[in-house]
Amino acid sequence: MPTIKITGMSCGHCVASVTKALNDIDGITDVQVNLENGEATYTETKPVAPETITGAITKIGFSVGESNF
Repeated sequence: MPTIKITGMSCGHCVASVTKALNDIDGITDVQVNLENGEATYTETKPVAPETITGAITKIGFSVGESNF
């Protein structure tokens, strides 16, 4: 399961925003965002470019750290 490090999340609203942004990407399902660890995991139903994922997260105001796409 790919893991993304996300910085800048501080509350449940942040978690909901990241979850929605990732769920809106075609090919991504089963998104789980962990505020405490600053991570998101997901399942790909088809290949998704890492740039698409990082773009969706940075577009809503968060930063992406070292990740395992």
